Amino acid sequence: MTVVARRAAVLGKPIAHSLSPVIHNAGYAAAGLTGWSYTRIECAAAELPDLVAGLGPEWAGLSVTMPGKEAALTVAAEVSPVAAAVGAANTLVRRPDGTWYADNTDVTGMVDVLTSAGVRASASVTVLGAGGTARAALAAAARLGATGVTVVARRPVAVDELAPVATALGLTLTAASWADAAELTDVDLLISTVPKGAADELADVVRWRPGTVLFDAIYDPWPTPLAASAAAAGCPVVSGLDLLLAQAVGQFEQFTGVPAPRAAMTAALTAARVAAQVD
Repeated sequence: MTVVARRAAVLGKPIAHSLSPVIHNAGYAAAGLTGWSYTRIECAAAELPDLVAGLGPEWAGLSVTMPGKEAALTVAAEVSPVAAAVGAANTLVRRPDGTWYADNTDVTGMVDVLTSAGVRASASVTVLGAGGTARAALAAAARLGATGVTVVARRPVAVDELAPVATALGLTLTAASWADAAELTDVDLLISTVPKGAADELADVVRWRPGTVLFDAIYDPWPTPLAASAAAAGCPVVSGLDLLLAQAVGQFEQFTGVPAPRAAMTAALTAARVAAQVD
């Protein structure tokens, strides 16, 4: 029997740190997808269109991380409604006719992990930061039934850039200064999308409300001071590692067309993180 090779990869720059190959390759093995492989490709946003155009028919899908999520939209013949609303795609799926379909499984993954953490419908939401991950956070909030979101950022112009996203999602967007961040955490769901270290100063000043769910998009180092503070107060905490797995599950199923072996993928990711901590 001839095994047809099928390939997938994660694109980004830098990309050597990515744990996506660990997750996807474990899934292929557990699902019996002989001949499937998943790798990393260093790729800047400007390089993405030419790289994608040069891929052969054996390529089934691409995961796209920073800085190429906006560029990924430009190479797709069809874009999912959520990716269009957010203005970014983290997933490119090869169609039978050779064209690409762009989606954003960051959003569906975020909804999955937040729902599992106990976030209820129509939760009150504050988002720290106004970058790319904040866009996915707005879409996740909309899917969870929120009608408005408060975005806290150091640069007002960054929040202004989110306004079209909020409008497309039917959300009321309220901008707030970083100086007021600690006073805006008395919500059902606090989502931190800022780089590591940026929210550390809040850890000692936040007055956690019982039941508030914290999603901190960072996963290295972990726990962050903010996450440790929330956990100490008895609040449910979701990490960037949880999101990494959840969005990969969605990609796996779109790339392969088979149910993702979530348990095997989770175990592989956990083992990789433990090994990294030991090293």
